[in-house]
Amino acid sequence: MTLIENDILKVSIKTKGAELDSIYNKETNLEYMWSGDPAFWGKKSPVLFPVVGTLKNDIYYYNHKEYSLSRHGFAREMDFMVTAQTSSSAQFTLQSNEITFSKYPFSFRFDVIYSLKADKLVVNYKITNTGNDSLYFSVGGHPAFKVPLINDTVYNDYYLEFNKPETAGRWPISKDGLIESSPAPFLNNKNRLSLSKELFYNDALVFKNLVSDKISLRSEKITNGLEFDFAGFPYLGIWAAKNADFVCIEPWCGIADSVTSDQQIVDKEGINKLAVKEIFERSWSVRTF
Repeated sequence: MTLIENDILKVSIKTKGAELDSIYNKETNLEYMWSGDPAFWGKKSPVLFPVVGTLKNDIYYYNHKEYSLSRHGFAREMDFMVTAQTSSSAQFTLQSNEITFSKYPFSFRFDVIYSLKADKLVVNYKITNTGNDSLYFSVGGHPAFKVPLINDTVYNDYYLEFNKPETAGRWPISKDGLIESSPAPFLNNKNRLSLSKELFYNDALVFKNLVSDKISLRSEKITNGLEFDFAGFPYLGIWAAKNADFVCIEPWCGIADSVTSDQQIVDKEGINKLAVKEIFERSWSVRTF
């Protein structure tokens, strides 16, 4: 476990999957991350790479060859190297190798950088094309935040608040984990979404191209909460395991295959194409209070 800390926050990260494990605010004396109870969902904040979500039949094609990747890709199950560290920042690195080439025929360097700025944790994804051909990939986050935050409140006391009013459909997920071909009406000029366990009984809420770039977790009963900045991520997922005490806020540069996907990775919705030696960077942040 790697620890970074400043006057306000104490954050820990696992080398497996470069997975965020804890965000503790020393001023509020609160832990903000989900416990990782395996009875519901044993992860806390998996890093999604080189795909986000599910591929149709777990298969994609590139240059007339078939490859298989499980949901959300392989990075979350692999050991990263700590390649740089200060008291308040840490960089984790995964490079393509024999294991990745068997599933994904691209050369890459993937850095996940955690840094603290006062009461804010910034998470930066940096992908470098180290090969001789274009690199096709998706990347995203999946952090799970504790709800309720304090013992005197319950799940239904909390809500999510976008920083702008939204009129947006929810993109349903099929039984095979694929995105249906049309959205269902969901938000109509609203910026607040009340939380309930039932909200996630039909899987995640998936949104495309929201006008907001921030979303907050709040309650009328307490002053504590968090603000999550996802600027630069065209897709957003909101999810919780059935009846679990958390909510995931998931910024994505990529999305699961649609039910009509032709499974060609170069045509995949949300795929990012990176030229030789080019670098792709995105970052999200969470401010706790």
